[in-house]
Amino acid sequence: MTARKQIQIPNNDIVTESRPKGNGGSNRKTVNLLNDLTAKEWIAETVSVWVQKGLGKNHESAQIEREHPAPFSYRDVSRLIRFFTKRGQTVLDPFVGVGSTLKAAALEGRRGIGIELNPRYVKLAKKRLQTEIASDLYACRDQKILLGDAAEILSTLPKKSINLVVTSPPYWNILHKKDHKAKQERLQNGLDTKYSDHPKDLGNIPEYTIFLKRLIDILTQCRPALVDGGHMCVIVGDFRNKSRYYMFHTDLASAMGKKGFSLKGLTILYQKYKRIFPYGYPYAYVPNLHHQYIIILKKDD
Repeated sequence: MTARKQIQIPNNDIVTESRPKGNGGSNRKTVNLLNDLTAKEWIAETVSVWVQKGLGKNHESAQIEREHPAPFSYRDVSRLIRFFTKRGQTVLDPFVGVGSTLKAAALEGRRGIGIELNPRYVKLAKKRLQTEIASDLYACRDQKILLGDAAEILSTLPKKSINLVVTSPPYWNILHKKDHKAKQERLQNGLDTKYSDHPKDLGNIPEYTIFLKRLIDILTQCRPALVDGGHMCVIVGDFRNKSRYYMFHTDLASAMGKKGFSLKGLTILYQKYKRIFPYGYPYAYVPNLHHQYIIILKKDD
């Protein structure tokens, strides 16, 4: 009999194909269509709590990263890129900041496209790619940084040209607060305490509901450029504003489920090394938030 080969279905992550055996039977081989990981590596990445892996604020390759008011460790992004793409594929970050996603993509052998509204951060991202991956002979140099508003640029990307969207978007206007952390870690060191003064910056929107709608609209605009069955990973944290606690990750995940994406799961990113501050003492309970959520979405058929 003629051996049957299972047709590759783009939305499937794992398929099997039958191959002929000498005695007329068949061997079944598992084909990993999602990534280049071994089974052992795959299983380790599915644990629902990760510990953040930064370089440490004094590391020479962390100095540009620290210029951004919401630093995003490229090492954490690397884990997502390794799991949801193969080498040579393309990663998009619509809020790329100082380029953590592009650095991770380069080191993992993936092409990267980043969009950033703040021209200062675009310059820092380019400098980072030039200085922090220069010695890596295997890094992918095909990294593009587009200056401008993601809401206007995303529609220009070729359809189904992106394999993974991964980003850490603005957290509304919470960076505008001059709390203990901002004063001790940012202001005293002359570092930025907000994303920009640009009128289209999501961090400058005064109303949470309007901010959330704008963010959802931008993330939804990534959908045409994403391949069928492609994933989107959004790293966010919940936050307080005045006396109210906002379940940002829940609001965002629920809304994206109505925009052509299925929620596949949540990973908690434990920020083990963050400093502790006396929020609320001695009058009220105010938590030190030492974790973020990685919202894992998949493009619907």
